[in-house]
Amino acid sequence: MLKYLLLLCNYRLHMTCKGICTRYKAQKPVGTGRYASGQKRCQICEIFIKWEGLWCPCCGYRLRTKPRNLKYKAKLRARVEADQLEAVAVKAAEVEEIELEPIVVKPAKAKTAKVAKAKTAKVAKAKTAKVAKAKTAKVAKVAKVTVAPVAI
Repeated sequence: MLKYLLLLCNYRLHMTCKGICTRYKAQKPVGTGRYASGQKRCQICEIFIKWEGLWCPCCGYRLRTKPRNLKYKAKLRARVEADQLEAVAVKAAEVEEIELEPIVVKPAKAKTAKVAKAKTAKVAKAKTAKVAKAKTAKVAKVAKVTVAPVAI
């Protein structure tokens, strides 16, 4: 237990700002909130940064991606829902544009010629197979007749 506490304290001591975060410092966006624009906040460095990961590149502490205040949480939720509705509307408009485009039908002549060739090839194969079977059947009958024993 004591070993665990020492390890935890040692871990906390290494979580200090090293100044790396200033390279990723984010400017306050105009017209939208910080979290809505993709910025994240590090509580140790006390700075908003533009960073893709979940952990601060400077101190290794977990970055906040949502506001803590209830009022700002509601604003962010409303903003996200509005963005989702807008995305759905854009997709619906794209689908309508695709449906309105004329459908070009290619001539089916080449296809029917290929089908006809394939059918004639199949019929020819079937006929040759039937002829070969018939010939072997006749040869078998002849062989049976010649093999019959003669009574004296």
